[in-house]
This record gives sequence, structure tokens and C-alpha cells, in this order.
Amino acid sequence: MKNDVLIARTENMRPNHNASQRRAIIVLSCLLLGFTFVQPVRPPALGCTWLQKTDGKKQEDKDQAVRLHSDLVVVNVTVTDQEGRFVHSLKAGDFVLQEDNVKQAIRSVEADEASFAATILVDMSGSMEYKFGMVRGSAAAFIEHIGEDDQVAVYGFNDKIKQFQDFSNNRYITDYIWDAKAEDDTRLYDCIDAGINALLTRPEKRRAVLLISDGWDNTSQKASMNSVMKKALNAGIVIYCVDLIEDEYLAGSGSVAPMLRRGRGEMQEFARQTGGRYIHSASGDKLEEGFTGIVDELRNQYTLTYYPGNDKRDGRWRALSVGVSRPGTAVRARRGYYAPKS
Repeated sequence: MKNDVLIARTENMRPNHNASQRRAIIVLSCLLLGFTFVQPVRPPALGCTWLQKTDGKKQEDKDQAVRLHSDLVVVNVTVTDQEGRFVHSLKAGDFVLQEDNVKQAIRSVEADEASFAATILVDMSGSMEYKFGMVRGSAAAFIEHIGEDDQVAVYGFNDKIKQFQDFSNNRYITDYIWDAKAEDDTRLYDCIDAGINALLTRPEKRRAVLLISDGWDNTSQKASMNSVMKKALNAGIVIYCVDLIEDEYLAGSGSVAPMLRRGRGEMQEFARQTGGRYIHSASGDKLEEGFTGIVDELRNQYTLTYYPGNDKRDGRWRALSVGVSRPGTAVRARRGYYAPKS
């Protein structure tokens, strides 16, 4: 019996290796679990650095896409035959487009009767008093001929600038223009600038300013001829000018004649540089025909796009010339633009 007790006590006093192993396994498991949960948590600094690199790459790609889009040049071209009729069915291979005398690869040509956006700018200065009714009627005729997808806004200017009608495809001119009075001075440049700024918000590729005046700028406060010309050329906005100056007033020797000659010369230059058209109609007999002709022209233009071979973003002037291989045609387009600057 004693031996049995001794054996039992001796067995109880022996180290329990299974229990020790179990305890070791439990401790090791806890350590491993702790390591597993903690290990994936990166220090904030490393995490931020990684995100910054990814965002930087995305931003770089985005900037490149924006740059490519901004470098795309859009040129609206009017092509007519010897009878003044619009020439249709021209393809990219029929055009020769040069920038600074270097031929450019045309990316696309649109020849459909696309929609357009236009701003009509009506001189309401004192000298327009007896012409104002005639001009309002012609502006109304212009609007009556627009399409359902075209958008036209109407402005008037003297020493103030007034928007009579916001962009709309409504074929009826607002009644407000019929109540306006011709008086005061001429903020011509400022009104052209306002018309261009309004067009810059429009998505249409064909955008135009229609200016109707019988004089010259004498009171603009913000814009100049050079500033509005540069803005129109860079945006590809065409300026059409209707000149109501009487020829006999240009030959005088007083102070008014040189200013009238300057006004006519500037209207001619606006049209020539931007690819528009200059119409002289002192008596107003050509107004309605001229206005409806401008609507037809905007609908029948070709819209060319290209990426310049010169990719320098130096803000310098780039001269444009557009020709057509078909004989007996006349081509009008903007004369150039200023390169983006970065």
C-alpha cells in the first residue's frame, strides 16, 4: 500500500510535459495572432507618401489630357465658288492647312449644317437715331432665319451696354429692343468684348459676333481693338461687320472724318482677320440680305481641327493659311492665333 502511495505521489511530482507544451502553444499563438493583426497597419507617413505618388500620377495624366485638348486648334472655313455659292462635298484631302508656312495634318473635317451661336451687337449711339428702326428690323430678320438648334443673344450699346436678349432659339426678337433709344456715345470695344465673353460659355464650334455700327469707339473703359481682336482669334470666333457710315462723311477735313475712316478700317480688319465678312450699307438696302446671308454662311462652313506640329507653348503669334485644291474657289478663315503660354 505504501508503495502504491509512493508511486502515486512520485507520478504526481513528475513534470507534466503535456501541460507545459499546451501553455507554450497558447503563448505562441497569442504572439502570432498579435503579430497578424498589427503587421498590416502601416505608419501614417508611409501611407500618405504612397497616396501622394498615386494622386500625382493621376494628376499628371489629367494635365496631359487637358493640355492635348487645349492645344487642339479649331478653324472654321468658308469656301465659295466664283458665283459666291457655297462649295460642298470637300474632304480633308481637298484642304491645305498651314501654320507659319508649315503644312499641318488635319485631324477632322465637319461639313454638316451644324448649329451656331451668335451675338448681335447693335450700335445705339446718337448718330444712329434715324437708322435705328431699320437696324432693329434687320436684326429681327436675322433671328427669324435661325434654326431650332441655333442660339442668338442681342446686345445694344451706346455709353452703356445692355443685353436685350440672352441666348435663345426664339425666332421673335424681344420687344425691349423696339423701346430702346439711340443716344449718347459709343462703347464699341467693350460691347464686342462682352459679346465674345458670352460666346466663350457656349459649346458650339461655330460662334460669331455680328456688329452693326455707323461710327467708331470713343468711350470704351476696359477693352481695346487689340484686346478684343486677340480674344476673338484665340477663341476662333468670327466677327461680321455691317458698316452704316455714309461715304460722303469720310472725305471731310474736320475732326470727324478721320475718326469715321478709322471706324471703317477697324470694322474691315475685324472681319478680315477673323474670317468674317464686311458689309457696307449706308442706306440700309443690303441689311436684310446681308443678315440672312450670314445665317446661311454659318450653317455651310467647314470646321477643321488639328494639333499643331509646333508644340511650344510660348504665347507667340501663329499665322494660319487655308487653301483648297479645287480651282475657282475662294476661302475665308481666321488669319492666325496666339499659342497657349505655360
